[in-house]
Amino acid sequence: MDNFFFVELPPIATIVSPVGSMSESPLDRVWKEYGREFASLDDLTLARWMAQSLGQLQGRVWRMSHPLIGLYRLLGQMGHDRGVWLKRLAAMPAQYSEAACCRAPLLPLFTRDILESGLICQHCGETAVAFEDLPDEVKSSAKAWAEEYAPIHEVAHWEESQRKRCANYDDEFEQAARGIERLLARASKELMPLFMESYPTMVWEDHDECLEVRPEDIEL
Repeated sequence: MDNFFFVELPPIATIVSPVGSMSESPLDRVWKEYGREFASLDDLTLARWMAQSLGQLQGRVWRMSHPLIGLYRLLGQMGHDRGVWLKRLAAMPAQYSEAACCRAPLLPLFTRDILESGLICQHCGETAVAFEDLPDEVKSSAKAWAEEYAPIHEVAHWEESQRKRCANYDDEFEQAARGIERLLARASKELMPLFMESYPTMVWEDHDECLEVRPEDIEL
C-alpha cells in the first residue's frame, strides 16, 4: 500500500444501481453529488488514481456494493467522459486488457442479464464482453445460472392475474427473494472463480432491486 495514491474522499454510501440504468434513484443523485466534489481533479491526477486503484483491485472478486468499487465507478465514468484513458496519461496495469467498447482497462461487471448484456464495462456502462465471446469454460455455467435465475426474478413482475392464481403472493415474493439471495451467493462462490481464470478482477451484482434483495442480505 506504500505507493498507493490517495485523494481525500467524501463519505461513502453503498451503491446499488446498475451501470447504465435508465432510471435515476435517490442514491444515484447522491453519487452525482459526490461526483461534483471530484470535478476539480485534473486529468493526470484522475488517471493516476484509476491506474493505481486497478492495481489494488487486481486478483480479487468484488461486490458491486463495495465502497471502493462504487468510488472507482464514479471516477471511472468521469474519466470516460473526459477521454482520460484515450489520452494515455497513465500506464494501464499490465494484467488488464483493453475493453473493446471504450478502450479503457477491462473491469467487468457480472449481472443477472449476462445472457443478454454480457459483461458490463465499469467505465462506459456498455457491453464490454458479449456473452457469445465469453471463454468457453464459463459460458455453460453462466447460462445455467441465468436460466435458473430468470423465472424466480420474474415473480416480482407478475401481472395481477398471475398473482391471483397463487394462494398468497406475499409468500411467493418472499420465497423468490430468498431464492435469489442463494443464487447471488452461488454466483460469487462458484461462477466468479471461473471468470477469474480469464480476467484479473471481477465485480458481481450483489442485489436485486425488484425483489428487494439488498447487498446485506447476501451471506457468503
